[in-house]
Amino acid sequence: MTLIDISPALSPSIAVFPGDSPLTREVLLDLRNDDNLTLSTLRSTVHIGSHLDAPSHYDAEGDTIDAIDLQRCIGPCDVMRIDVERGSVIEELPRDPREERLILATGTHPDPQHWGGDFAGIDPGIIEKLSAAGVRLLGVDTPSVDVASSKDLPAHDACRRTGILILEGLVLDGVADGIYELIALPLKLTGFDASPVRAVLRELE
Repeated sequence: MTLIDISPALSPSIAVFPGDSPLTREVLLDLRNDDNLTLSTLRSTVHIGSHLDAPSHYDAEGDTIDAIDLQRCIGPCDVMRIDVERGSVIEELPRDPREERLILATGTHPDPQHWGGDFAGIDPGIIEKLSAAGVRLLGVDTPSVDVASSKDLPAHDACRRTGILILEGLVLDGVADGIYELIALPLKLTGFDASPVRAVLRELE
């Protein structure tokens, strides 16, 4: 079994949306200081690194992350590479999706440690078509399915209308087009609007 880790490393240097809470670690106890164990406190936005948005992030009546059906986060997944310019909105896909979980590799946010702010977004019409084709989870290698400057978040709203789950912040360098098994389980954070995930792809025989 070959696993491909598609999650960025989380550290205080990882980029977050401007104004969001960066990751910090407070070390309360440390074995290197002759304490009896090492103990840390973590503070961070839940929209950090590879993360699953809960519908409540963009829908006042939507489910929080602890209510997500985990079966939607595990299973066959289609990775589709797209040639797209930074800052643009994807209006057409190179082919039809082949699984109910689709991951788009745009290459427009290549360094998770640096906030470029010019990553590609997705046209809501594409999301409507994906829903009609049976897609139930959409993953991207960018911090958002909308462009960074968007205020009305049309792609998020299209996912709200169609019931598509959003998986953001993936690292897809070197991942070829193809069918894989996706494993991207959120934490059971009661009432939260997202959760970091350790997203991996498993190559299928």
